[in-house]
Amino acid sequence: EVQLVESGGGLLQAGGSLRLSCVVSGVTRDDVAIAWFRQAPGKEREGVACISLARRFNYGRTYYADSVKGRATITSDNAKNTVYLQMNNLKPEDAAVYYCAAFNSPTLLFLRLWASGAFDYWGQGTQVAVSS
Repeated sequence: EVQLVESGGGLLQAGGSLRLSCVVSGVTRDDVAIAWFRQAPGKEREGVACISLARRFNYGRTYYADSVKGRATITSDNAKNTVYLQMNNLKPEDAAVYYCAAFNSPTLLFLRLWASGAFDYWGQGTQVAVSS
Protein backbone atom coordinates (compact mmCIF):
# COMPACT_ATOMS: atom_id res chain seq x y z
CA GLU A 1 0.00 0.00 0.00
CA VAL A 2 1.39 3.38 -1.02
CA GLN A 3 1.30 6.03 1.66
CA LEU A 4 2.39 9.64 1.50
CA VAL A 5 2.40 11.68 4.70
CA GLU A 6 3.14 15.38 4.52
CA SER A 7 4.22 17.62 7.37
CA GLY A 8 5.81 20.98 7.95
CA GLY A 9 3.06 23.43 7.07
CA GLY A 10 1.86 26.26 9.24
CA LEU A 11 1.69 30.02 9.44
CA LEU A 12 4.75 31.65 7.94
CA GLN A 13 5.80 35.18 7.16
CA ALA A 14 6.28 36.65 3.73
CA GLY A 15 9.95 36.65 2.91
CA GLY A 16 10.52 33.63 5.11
CA SER A 17 11.10 30.00 4.28
CA LEU A 18 9.27 26.73 4.49
CA ARG A 19 10.41 23.14 4.53
CA LEU A 20 7.83 20.49 3.87
CA SER A 21 8.44 16.79 4.32
CA CYS A 22 6.76 13.86 2.63
CA VAL A 23 7.39 10.41 4.06
CA VAL A 24 6.87 7.90 1.27
CA SER A 25 6.18 4.20 1.62
CA GLY A 26 4.98 1.39 -0.61
CA VAL A 27 6.27 2.86 -3.88
CA THR A 28 8.47 1.04 -6.36
CA ARG A 29 11.99 1.58 -5.08
CA ASP A 30 14.23 3.43 -7.53
CA ASP A 31 11.44 3.73 -10.08
CA VAL A 32 9.13 6.49 -8.97
CA ALA A 33 8.45 10.17 -9.48
CA ILE A 34 7.52 12.27 -6.47
CA ALA A 35 6.05 15.74 -6.77
CA TRP A 36 4.62 18.57 -4.74
CA PHE A 37 1.40 20.23 -5.79
CA ARG A 38 -0.57 23.00 -4.14
CA GLN A 39 -4.08 24.29 -4.24
CA ALA A 40 -5.28 27.61 -2.94
CA PRO A 41 -8.96 28.32 -2.26
CA GLY A 42 -10.83 28.98 -5.47
CA LYS A 43 -7.84 28.09 -7.63
CA GLU A 44 -6.84 25.08 -9.64
CA ARG A 45 -4.27 22.67 -8.34
CA GLU A 46 -0.77 23.70 -9.41
CA GLY A 47 2.36 21.62 -9.78
CA VAL A 48 5.20 23.07 -7.71
CA ALA A 49 8.14 20.70 -8.10
CA CYS A 50 8.93 17.13 -9.10
CA ILE A 51 11.88 14.80 -8.64
CA SER A 52 12.62 11.69 -10.65
CA LEU A 53 13.76 8.76 -8.52
CA ALA A 54 13.80 6.39 -11.47
CA ARG A 55 17.21 4.77 -12.00
CA ARG A 56 16.19 3.81 -15.53
CA PHE A 57 16.75 7.43 -16.50
CA ASN A 58 16.90 10.96 -15.16
CA TYR A 59 17.50 9.82 -11.58
CA GLY A 60 17.65 12.85 -9.35
CA ARG A 61 16.51 15.26 -12.04
CA THR A 62 14.24 17.97 -10.72
CA TYR A 63 11.50 19.99 -12.33
CA TYR A 64 9.93 23.24 -11.17
CA ALA A 65 6.98 25.43 -11.94
CA ASP A 66 7.92 28.83 -13.30
CA SER A 67 6.17 30.44 -10.34
CA VAL A 68 8.67 28.95 -7.88
CA LYS A 69 11.79 28.53 -10.01
CA GLY A 70 14.78 29.93 -8.17
CA ARG A 71 12.92 29.87 -4.83
CA ALA A 72 12.10 26.19 -4.43
CA THR A 73 14.24 23.10 -4.08
CA ILE A 74 12.98 19.53 -4.06
CA THR A 75 15.27 16.90 -2.60
CA SER A 76 15.08 13.32 -1.44
CA ASP A 77 16.66 11.39 1.42
CA ASN A 78 16.38 7.74 0.47
CA ALA A 79 17.59 6.57 3.87
CA LYS A 80 14.62 8.32 5.45
CA ASN A 81 12.18 7.60 2.60
CA THR A 82 11.43 11.30 2.60
CA VAL A 83 11.10 13.96 -0.06
CA TYR A 84 11.46 17.58 0.95
CA LEU A 85 10.31 20.87 -0.48
CA GLN A 86 12.31 23.90 0.57
CA MET A 87 10.94 27.25 -0.52
CA ASN A 88 12.51 30.61 0.24
CA ASN A 89 11.34 34.19 -0.08
CA LEU A 90 7.74 33.22 0.54
CA LYS A 91 5.01 35.32 -0.98
CA PRO A 92 1.38 35.62 0.05
CA GLU A 93 0.42 33.78 -3.14
CA ASP A 94 2.34 30.74 -1.90
CA ALA A 95 -0.39 30.13 0.66
CA ALA A 96 -2.19 26.88 -0.18
CA VAL A 97 -2.65 23.29 0.81
CA TYR A 98 0.45 21.46 -0.34
CA TYR A 99 0.15 17.86 -1.47
CA CYS A 100 2.77 15.22 -2.08
CA ALA A 101 2.12 12.85 -4.98
CA ALA A 102 3.75 9.70 -6.37
CA PHE A 103 3.77 7.83 -9.67
CA ASN A 104 5.43 4.45 -10.09
CA SER A 105 7.48 3.67 -13.19
CA PRO A 106 7.31 7.09 -14.84
CA THR A 107 8.13 7.49 -18.51
CA LEU A 108 10.11 10.34 -19.98
CA LEU A 109 6.89 11.76 -21.35
CA PHE A 110 5.30 11.59 -17.92
CA LEU A 111 8.22 13.48 -16.44
CA ARG A 112 7.99 16.16 -19.11
CA LEU A 113 4.30 16.57 -18.36
CA TRP A 114 4.56 16.08 -14.61
CA ALA A 115 2.69 19.27 -13.83
CA SER A 116 -0.47 17.90 -15.41
CA GLY A 117 -1.02 16.04 -12.16
CA ALA A 118 -1.54 12.52 -13.47
CA PHE A 119 -0.10 10.96 -10.33
CA ASP A 120 -1.56 7.77 -8.89
CA TYR A 121 -1.07 8.45 -5.21
CA TRP A 122 -1.65 11.54 -3.09
CA GLY A 123 -1.07 12.55 0.48
CA GLN A 124 -3.63 14.23 2.68
CA GLY A 125 -2.04 17.66 2.33
CA THR A 126 -0.50 20.18 4.69
CA GLN A 127 -1.74 23.75 5.02
CA VAL A 128 0.64 26.64 4.45
CA ALA A 129 -0.47 30.17 5.31
CA VAL A 130 1.68 33.23 4.55
CA SER A 131 1.20 36.50 6.39
CA SER A 132 2.27 39.70 4.70
